[in-house]
Amino acid sequence: MDSTRVTHRIFDPLVVFLVLAIALSACARKEESHGGEKAAASGHHEHVAPHGGTLVAVGDHQFNLELVHDAEDGRLTAYVLDAHAENFVRLPIQGFALIALVNGRRESLPLAAVGNPVTGETIGDTAEFAGFAEWLKGRVAFDAYIPAIDIRGTTFTDVRFAFRSPAPTK
Repeated sequence: MDSTRVTHRIFDPLVVFLVLAIALSACARKEESHGGEKAAASGHHEHVAPHGGTLVAVGDHQFNLELVHDAEDGRLTAYVLDAHAENFVRLPIQGFALIALVNGRRESLPLAAVGNPVTGETIGDTAEFAGFAEWLKGRVAFDAYIPAIDIRGTTFTDVRFAFRSPAPTK
């Protein structure tokens, strides 16, 4: 067989098309399952909350807040996370407010910056914020919003969500 003919067959357009189609298909499957996310039937993906809390999307897939609720002592902790809920995002703020609708009443919950000597986080450079309130005790669900929060130079306003405590795992 002539060597020119063999080279020509290696670069046959059909072969090139099949190789590209297989490569692109593999990339699409990798994109659907990246970063500990689960692909949903509708084509969007979901993120896993690192502390087992409730994730609240902030912006257009820019950041997440993970809300961890201790219904026994009335504590709510908010962790600021990146778009894929994989990395903490430290903020140079003292805190932010959460407003909830509880039994027809509007309740305010200030979430204050929390320092952590283990991670080196300090008030004014932390990804963790927490607050306590009597109305949180025993409560597993409420509708709420964050009037405003500044994350990495962008102010997000009127971040609305329905909070539902995840079911306890056994």
